[in-house]
Amino acid sequence: MLKKSLLLLLFTFSAWAAAQPLGYEKITPPQPTQNPDKVEVIEFFWYGCPHCYSFEPSLSEWLKNKPDNVEFIRQPAAFSKLWADHAKAYFTAEALGVVDKVHADMFDAIQNKKQALRSEDDLAKFFVAHGVDETEFRNAYNSFLVDAKVRQAQAMPARYGITGVPALIINGKYKTNGPLAKSQSNMIKIMNELIAQESKL
Repeated sequence: MLKKSLLLLLFTFSAWAAAQPLGYEKITPPQPTQNPDKVEVIEFFWYGCPHCYSFEPSLSEWLKNKPDNVEFIRQPAAFSKLWADHAKAYFTAEALGVVDKVHADMFDAIQNKKQALRSEDDLAKFFVAHGVDETEFRNAYNSFLVDAKVRQAQAMPARYGITGVPALIINGKYKTNGPLAKSQSNMIKIMNELIAQESKL
């Protein structure tokens, strides 16, 4: 009788554990990564998102000691015209090689100082204040490369089933976000676990 009770308890626990959310979802079908020799991590974000802003310090801290076999990619989402304007600002910074100089300050300007930073002229002032030549800024801002990346950013979320930000994609196979992970700190933990899993393959 005791043995049956223990088996029933074990079965009940196993069923309960299996029903618990994993904190991530599989992406179907898996998406190709840019470098098959690396474990790719993509962060989908928007400068106007307060959750992305609060997540940024934790992510920046993680980046300081990220595994050598991880390729990290920031990917602005562009669900609307406003989001696309901010994505264009990011891709302009990327084209100019100044993401490290402006990324955190872009968040701060939009989230805390309530600056729109949508128009070319407003962004030109912002970039010039960060040491970028105005002509170089305008050339990059209006370049074919930046325009193509903005168009790509509008299509990217659908490939990964992204409906909100911040969201992390691990190696084209897994997705985690705040609602799935239940907390931003857990997002980092789940990402690390999936990176370790993918590193063993």
